[in-house]
Amino acid sequence: MEANKLMEQDAEVMKRIEELRREVDSLDEQILSLLNKRAEIAMSIGKLKSSLGQPSYSPSREAQVLGRMLKLNKGPLPPESLKAIYSEIISACRRLENPIKVAYLGPEFSYTHIACRHYFGHSVELYPVPTVQDVFVEVERDNADYGIVPIENTAEGEVNDTLDMLIRSNVKICAEVLFPIHHCLLAKCRLEEIKVVYSRDIALAQCKGWLSRNLPNAKLFPVSSTAEGARRAANEPYAAAIGHMLAAEKYGLNVLATNIEDMAGNKTRFLVLGKEIPPPTGHDKTSILFSVAHRPGTLYRALGALQRYNINMTMIASRPARHTPWEYFFFVDFQGHVEDEPVKMALDEMRKECLFLKVLGSYPEAIE
Repeated sequence: MEANKLMEQDAEVMKRIEELRREVDSLDEQILSLLNKRAEIAMSIGKLKSSLGQPSYSPSREAQVLGRMLKLNKGPLPPESLKAIYSEIISACRRLENPIKVAYLGPEFSYTHIACRHYFGHSVELYPVPTVQDVFVEVERDNADYGIVPIENTAEGEVNDTLDMLIRSNVKICAEVLFPIHHCLLAKCRLEEIKVVYSRDIALAQCKGWLSRNLPNAKLFPVSSTAEGARRAANEPYAAAIGHMLAAEKYGLNVLATNIEDMAGNKTRFLVLGKEIPPPTGHDKTSILFSVAHRPGTLYRALGALQRYNINMTMIASRPARHTPWEYFFFVDFQGHVEDEPVKMALDEMRKECLFLKVLGSYPEAIE
């Protein structure tokens, strides 16, 4: 009797599963129909934008769409899952409007590549270049519509290669991407056999504590990217690399250890580079570059304009002005858009105190 009762209960459960599956199938049909309707509308928008000479990629609009969906979301889908879904929907619709080409610091499965896929989705043409400088050059020469480069890391600070190119280049920052960084040790050999570890210098620095404890005798060899480190480790005996887990699959390596970064919550901020500054969204960030005379109080007076107009500074960095010893260029990020009236007035005041001031871009503030 007990066995029969259990069989009846199992049958009821299976019946309910089939009912729910039919409901899912019905919803999937509705979702598919709505996705195609959305795609048709996106194509119509694309034609209208093309007639006005506007690009298919609009960082401001995409940020507004994503922000609105996150606010409307009541669950159970977590925000990260919803962001991933909508990134791909937006990516697919953008491609129907007009395909775009994005240059990134490669090779494949560098953190920049993975962050680029995370932000732009899979319906975009990506191509790798060997250096940060090359990303800027490809955008400047119109060989790429956009580029993506790392700018700062929560553990190791600013990326000097990017700062130096922002001084020299005329491209604009049109978006930012925040991406969590979880490093893995990748190799074909065993841990105790490793003699050299390849990776980008910043990645090696982010894992220096783990490396000193676990591989104290290994030589640390910086290369152009984490993916280049993985490529080298795949082709050399007794070599390892620090990189993303996906790089192990690409280059035929084993994952010997995960999450070896020294700092929890390790994130890298990336910049999307283009030719135009997108319109304001109401939740924006502006990046500027300036220099001041080498006299007491000049930097203080220049930055004081931000405080007077209640503008929140989010980052400041400096790089040597190579034409004059002990002179510096200063990089500042702050909340607000160059079209906002307080920002306009603050920048006007700053220019009076600066020898040189350049707006690098105004763009939607990344959604964490």
